[in-house]
Parts: sequence; structure tokens; C-alpha cells
Amino acid sequence: MVGVDGFTDSYDPSEKLVRAAHLTRSTATSLVTGDLVDLDLEPVMDTADVVFHLAGRAGVRPSFSIEGRYVHDNVTATERVVAACLNSGVRRIVYASSSSVYGDGDTPFREEATPSPISPYGRTKLQAERCCLDSTAAGLEAVALRYFTVYGPGQRPDMGLRIFAEAALSARPITLLGDGSQRRDFTFVDDVIAATVAAADAPVSGLAVNVGGGSSVSLLDVLELLRSLTAYDFEVDVQPFARGDVRVTAADLTRAATLLGFRAAVPFEVGFAREVAWVRDRFEGAEVRSA
Repeated sequence: MVGVDGFTDSYDPSEKLVRAAHLTRSTATSLVTGDLVDLDLEPVMDTADVVFHLAGRAGVRPSFSIEGRYVHDNVTATERVVAACLNSGVRRIVYASSSSVYGDGDTPFREEATPSPISPYGRTKLQAERCCLDSTAAGLEAVALRYFTVYGPGQRPDMGLRIFAEAALSARPITLLGDGSQRRDFTFVDDVIAATVAAADAPVSGLAVNVGGGSSVSLLDVLELLRSLTAYDFEVDVQPFARGDVRVTAADLTRAATLLGFRAAVPFEVGFAREVAWVRDRFEGAEVRSA
């Protein structure tokens, strides 16, 4: 297996580098480092049967101030990947899309609905998704998986669940953007992996498929669960809603069940407990190293 990573500055690259080093040490994975827009990708894909295109710049709020960076990392990079797949004879591309393509649409979100993203991030993910799916006309099998709020051990440091857990375990107030009524279809990372692997050989091409956790949880419920997991009655600093923040996400998983054989296996209460335990272990490990 060959991995490609640009180790961009979307968050601290040191975390990415540590994970990449562990992956190359513990599995039969080689690593190519570089920007997908600039790399010569055809030699990398020369013997590839399936390309899992998980690269991109995530995050809604920053996309309003650096939209050009999102176009580069999400759209232009995907155009280069698709072109290289076609030129190298790759059978299938599995693209990591996002629930952000739906915007504030009616829930549960169904793949047949007209996407209406409300942020530059969502728009660039939709553009990239269409680039992949359109390639089926040229003979490349393509599946776009619309991930819904992926979480779990190893979650990005700029995502809410990890920020909440780190604050609670540090006995700091938690900043809540909005009144907490927002609801999210949180999807545990192991379930996302299962759906992504299944998409490599599933009887589907040229379609988008939702990948969600199967329930919609409010942020107020998240904080209540966090209190019980940490045994800490933290303060909550309520701030205005963030720009581009949708109020509710919920996935219709009919297509995922039918075409991928996918059903989420990890309930949110179980998955979030695992993430909180991972954050606690990181803190305790840092204390040991500094002692």
C-alpha cells in the first residue's frame, strides 16, 4: 500500500507526522510526501487498483477567510488525482466527501436531495465530489462517501468533541458556540473505516453515499455525557453561533445499507467514552514525559 500526504498546516503537522511514522513502521505502507497538485502522481498509481482519496482541507470556519487554499487543496488536488487515475488505469476511486454539501437542508439528508452548501468548505467538497463522480463517464468507477462528523481516538485537534474533552480534563471552561441545540450525526472512526473499505468493491459507481452514525445528538447532550465521563462539573462559556454552522445533521443511511452493507456499529455513548479515554491517556503520557 502507498500513502500520499502533504502534511499541510490545517492543524499542527507534528500530529500527522507521528501518525504517519507509526503507520509506516507497523504496516506494509510506504509514504510519498508532497502536494497533490504538484506531484507526478501517475508513477505512484502505476499498479493501483483502488485509490482512496481522503486528502483535503477540512473545517468550515477557516474556509471563509482562506477560500483559495480550500480550492487548491480540495478542488484542484482532486482534479489532479482523477486525471492520474484515468491515465494510470485505476479501476476505482473512493472519495471522502462531507455532509457539509447539504447545508441546512431538510433532515434526514438524502443523497437524492439537491445539495446546498453554505460555506466555502462545503462548496469545494461538492465540486470535488462532482469531479470524481463525473469521471465514471470516462470509465473510472467512482464512489463519493459523504462522511458525517467523524470522531474517536485520533480526532483532529480543531474539532469540537476533542476540544470539549481537553477542556474538561484540564478543568477549564468549555466554549460553546451557539445555544447547544445544534444536533450532529456523529460517526465513530471505526464505522467510517468499515464503510470506506466496503466501498472499494461494492456494487455501486457514479453515486454519493451517506456514512453516518445513525443518531443525531445535541451539543447539550454531548456536554452532559462529558460531565459523567470526566466527573467534572465544568463551566460553559456560551458564545454566538459560528458562521457557516448548520443547525442539524442527520443521515439517511438507506443507500449505505443497500449498496455497502453498512450499519453503524458504535453508539455515540460508547464512541465518545473511547475518545475521552484517549485524550486522558495523552494528558497522562505528557505528564510522565515532563516529570
